[in-house]
Amino acid sequence: MHSISDDVRYRLLKYLADHPEASQREVARELGISLGKVNYCLRALMERGLVKVRNFTNSQHKAAYAYILTARGLEEKIDVTRAFLRRKVAEYDLLVKEIETLSAEVDEMKQQESA
Repeated sequence: MHSISDDVRYRLLKYLADHPEASQREVARELGISLGKVNYCLRALMERGLVKVRNFTNSQHKAAYAYILTARGLEEKIDVTRAFLRRKVAEYDLLVKEIETLSAEVDEMKQQESA
């Protein structure tokens, strides 16, 4: 799934785990990606054995699908969640450093202004 970004993979696995009966259209809307990309990603997840599809009947449609994470899919969700968390912590750490630098610059400018 090299052509699927880690962020999309994380968000897709998380959303499917929480909303297995969501339609592809709902997934696309919630994740802010195209319906075609959702279809492509779901096929890739199924091919890798991370998601299985179950048919069910609901009141709105004659047949609908549930996208269920397999045991491998749950492991993958844990892995991508860890990776996502590491990226966000790294982004946070960089942001904290940038804020500290900017604060020091502002303090320095205030001191120069009052001198």
